[in-house]
Amino acid sequence: MFTPETLEFLRALKRNNDRDWFKARKEKYEQHVRGPMIAVIERLARDFQSFAPEIVASPKTSLYRIYRDTRFSDNKTPLKTQVSASFRWKGLPKGEGAGLYLEVHPQWVWMGGGFWAPPSPQLVRIREHIADTFPEIQRLSRARSFTSVFGTLDGEKLTRVPRGYPKDHPAAEYLQFKQFLAGREFPPEFATSTEFYPALIQTYKAAMPLIRFLNEPLGHDPRR
Repeated sequence: MFTPETLEFLRALKRNNDRDWFKARKEKYEQHVRGPMIAVIERLARDFQSFAPEIVASPKTSLYRIYRDTRFSDNKTPLKTQVSASFRWKGLPKGEGAGLYLEVHPQWVWMGGGFWAPPSPQLVRIREHIADTFPEIQRLSRARSFTSVFGTLDGEKLTRVPRGYPKDHPAAEYLQFKQFLAGREFPPEFATSTEFYPALIQTYKAAMPLIRFLNEPLGHDPRR
């Protein structure tokens, strides 16, 4: 789906992050970058039906725009130098709930899932869920199907157990998480290999038990 021309374009864009430069080469972007990502999204939409029917895969909602929002950033470069897509949980607003993610960058390919920035009310509910169901999250994150793909659960953590929980709580290690991430990184050329899509499916299958666990306390189960 992705080709060497995909990476060539992204690397050139990194060197020439300029709207006029991009406008003159928009057709190449559509052919070698946006088009292949749309093909991946459309293929995932079919394959998710068999193992992740709760997840939305649609070019309209999954594909990130190439243009950066520079209003509140010190970095005023107008364009993103990666092509990326996110796959969210059906029925939850954009930016809420755990989901899956893919990024092809000039220097890496990242694929995985989790919850990057839980809003405070959702983080509280997830922590309550972790405490109430423990050791479920431990079982999920130590299962061979998880560790063989991701190693360990990742993400920023507090330095101590959050307020309201005893410091010796059996789930203390997991209650400290502020993010819940399960991902793997490859060299950029991996996106152009025949192993790319099978690895993507393997990654998403391994991540889905965690995604379901994190979304369970958020009040919407599209399977019902």
